[in-house]
Amino acid sequence: MRTTVLTHAAVDDTMARLRDAATPSGEFRRLVYDVTTALTLEATRDLSVSATTVVTPMGTARVSRIAEPVPLAVPILRAGLGMLDAFLRVVPAAEAGFLGLKRDEVTREPRMYADRMPARLDGRHVFVLDPMLATGGSLSFAVTMLLERGAARVTCLCVVSAPEGIAALADAVADRPVELWVAATDAGLNASGFITPGLGDAGDRLFGIA
Repeated sequence: MRTTVLTHAAVDDTMARLRDAATPSGEFRRLVYDVTTALTLEATRDLSVSATTVVTPMGTARVSRIAEPVPLAVPILRAGLGMLDAFLRVVPAAEAGFLGLKRDEVTREPRMYADRMPARLDGRHVFVLDPMLATGGSLSFAVTMLLERGAARVTCLCVVSAPEGIAALADAVADRPVELWVAATDAGLNASGFITPGLGDAGDRLFGIA
């Protein structure tokens, strides 16, 4: 699995404001949007395209359009919803599916409570959106499911990650066509399995309801 940590001064500045506990939900949502936009622009550089022509005011131009089947964005509910609008703004041709996962606070294993995705994903490039990659359980579960449904390639976009989560995801996918893009990699996990120093619970900070 290829892992890329986005290196950009503007992204670093945005991350500093995201981490600040004093940042209110409204600004937090906008900052997540900005980071996701940067991640999406980089992670979609090599999307499959097809050549076509369009008529401009001055003539005919040979252009490239995103090829069929179009990419599928899959936010992991609920926090992943905070990344979806930015992804679709950058890749408006993409479609969206939804996967609801909840971590059991005792076993720390993911439990699925919602599945709004196609039964088959053959030939699709799927982008999984999840702000936090902590233990890696939820993301590994999601990626494994997508590959089992025939996804040709899976790209994960995360705002903050822990080394433990990256290692767990890499072990889960082995040599499958999976890559990870993150804006920051933190020191590790605390005793409760949360990223430190992190930025808190992304879902709570995005939507304001615990």
